[in-house]
Amino acid sequence: MLPAVHIKRNIDFNKSFRSLLEVLKLVAVSEYHNLESRFRTFDRLNTILGEFFDAVDLSVVQHPFLNPNGQPCVVAVTSDAGLLGGMNNQVISKAIDLVRQIGGKLLVVGERGLPYVQEAGVGFVSYPGIVDANRYSQALEIRDYLLEKVLKDELGPIHVVYPRAHSFVTHRTETVTLIPFNPVQKETALDPRKRKPSAGVILESSPADVAEYLVSLVVAQRLFEIFGYTRICEQAARYLHLEESCNKIQEMNKKLYLQYFRRRHEIIDANMRDLFASRSLYANK
Repeated sequence: MLPAVHIKRNIDFNKSFRSLLEVLKLVAVSEYHNLESRFRTFDRLNTILGEFFDAVDLSVVQHPFLNPNGQPCVVAVTSDAGLLGGMNNQVISKAIDLVRQIGGKLLVVGERGLPYVQEAGVGFVSYPGIVDANRYSQALEIRDYLLEKVLKDELGPIHVVYPRAHSFVTHRTETVTLIPFNPVQKETALDPRKRKPSAGVILESSPADVAEYLVSLVVAQRLFEIFGYTRICEQAARYLHLEESCNKIQEMNKKLYLQYFRRRHEIIDANMRDLFASRSLYANK
């Protein structure tokens, strides 16, 4: 058993470390609300696209973005921030399960997600992690890579697996489909191919060219939004991890306190026995 002084040092260290984690929790809370307040979606764009595709008969439009012919691709969006191994593991696990289910290729965004893929033995293409200052340019770069492969029939359906925080303490891994393109991302929405086109619409460009331009625009926008959701989720996941660590340290210190007081009582009992033994020895003399 450790001496009482060593146990006391461990207790003091845990208390100091827990105080540091409490500060990091406050930082995570502040950053979460900061990112959430600055986050913007493009709902108006989706509405306009829905109105446009209402006026176009997509059933007669043949384009790889609408009718992909290549193999599927799964994009796994992970984080390069610290203390998020659990979140990255969930994203990669779901992405690998999807790849094994539908076949195809895996693209991983973020370097800290790579070890999980390497352990699974799945081939992949990797891109650097998300940086706030470069989030839009990163979305464009990945958009260009994916859509170029789709146009060449090297890739087909594209699914993105990413973490999303629905509240500060609730987050889960979600999947969204980019290709084949659907302008309305709602379960209750009608299939745009089944909508009745409006009469009297004149298009200067071919419907396929218009669809290609709009899809490339919207895929970049959706990737940009997904990267934003991931950054917000990082702070929520970090807070939960820190909270769990604080609870573990608190439980550990409870056990250390019991060991410390038990050791202190043993020392006091031993000293009292020695004292009474010494008094008895001198009394007999």
